[in-house]
Amino acid sequence: MRVLLVSWEYPPVVVGGLGRHVGALATHLAAAGHDVVVLTRQPTGTDAATHPTTDTVVDGVRVLRVAEDPPHLEFVHDLVAWTLGLGHALVRPALGLLRDWHPDVVHAHDWLVAHAAIALRELAGAPLVATVHATEAGRHGGWLSAPLNRQVHSVEWWLAQAADALVTCSHAMREEVAGLFDVDAEGITVLHNGIDPRGWAGPSAPVGGTPTLVTFGRLEWEKGVQDVIAALPAIRRAHPGTRLLVAGSGSHAGWLADRARAARVRRAVTMLGHVDDAALTALLGRASAVVLPSRYEPFGIVALEAAAAGAPLVASRAGGLGEVVLDGVTGLSFDPADVAGCAVAVVAALDDPAAAHRRALAARDRLDTDFAWPAIAADTAALYARTRRREATVPPGRPKIPTGNVFGRG
Repeated sequence: MRVLLVSWEYPPVVVGGLGRHVGALATHLAAAGHDVVVLTRQPTGTDAATHPTTDTVVDGVRVLRVAEDPPHLEFVHDLVAWTLGLGHALVRPALGLLRDWHPDVVHAHDWLVAHAAIALRELAGAPLVATVHATEAGRHGGWLSAPLNRQVHSVEWWLAQAADALVTCSHAMREEVAGLFDVDAEGITVLHNGIDPRGWAGPSAPVGGTPTLVTFGRLEWEKGVQDVIAALPAIRRAHPGTRLLVAGSGSHAGWLADRARAARVRRAVTMLGHVDDAALTALLGRASAVVLPSRYEPFGIVALEAAAAGAPLVASRAGGLGEVVLDGVTGLSFDPADVAGCAVAVVAALDDPAAAHRRALAARDRLDTDFAWPAIAADTAALYARTRRREATVPPGRPKIPTGNVFGRG
């Protein structure tokens, strides 16, 4: 099949798990014999003079990487306008591509490429598959209180309505998307994220000494790092000297440091900032436990990375994490935002390193079955093959913007 993937990030321009997902999907589709073109962007803040549009083949995938439009639009301050500029930048070289290459399917990844992907669906006359990696309501605990939240939600709704097939990375996300965007959950396909365990260190035998906890990822409110920090005093009472290493960057880094001071554990918490893949692998390999305390997590690829490195897992049951980390089998779990529950689960993991090691082995073994990229790519290609382009009978109206909490929370 001829596949056009549209994504706002693609390696090496990676912001989060989405970029890694699209990169792996593209290369495995190409390895299976499909003709794959990725339409993506140059790094943020560049322009056509410093980073002109390029057309290259990497790992069997043709990558069209477009320059940003000239206006001074910043992702952080002008998000919606920035995405409109991105859409225009993506469509421009795609018009040349479509002169002599016609996709069998267009696959959009998240709302930031909705404008371009919907336009390309019409221009190419091909069905549109859309993967919803997260939702604005989910990222903000169910609230759409600010104008920007409502604007993003409305674009997500538009993409969900325009797509000929919808994909989510977990069953939890399927229910969320169906409820938020008025679509039938039975028509949403669940395709997990995957990982290639090669390159990650395998599980090592448990070692003694002072316990070291690791949490990593984007430092945003929904990732829940504040909860493991709040749990740290109780953990240290059970296991004196326990340290927490926090790897990653984000808008809440300073606030998290303040939370550690308020909990009187600032000296036990080390904020490492961004770490590269090699340093992350080494960090995970030395962890007594990796704690993933997300309050909202559509999937949780960080859990796969920790499992690939052989680290014992302690995770919240938020969203897809509850499907990735099986309580008592591949890790230990607790309810999202449950600080006491987090402390209990971490202490249980530290109390019995041998049992934690057995769960780590089980977690890594599962990567070769449930989360293997060749199988995920094959299932994605099968979805492409059965998706047909729908002819809209009634143009979609403006989406309804819910008042109050969309998940019914207080």
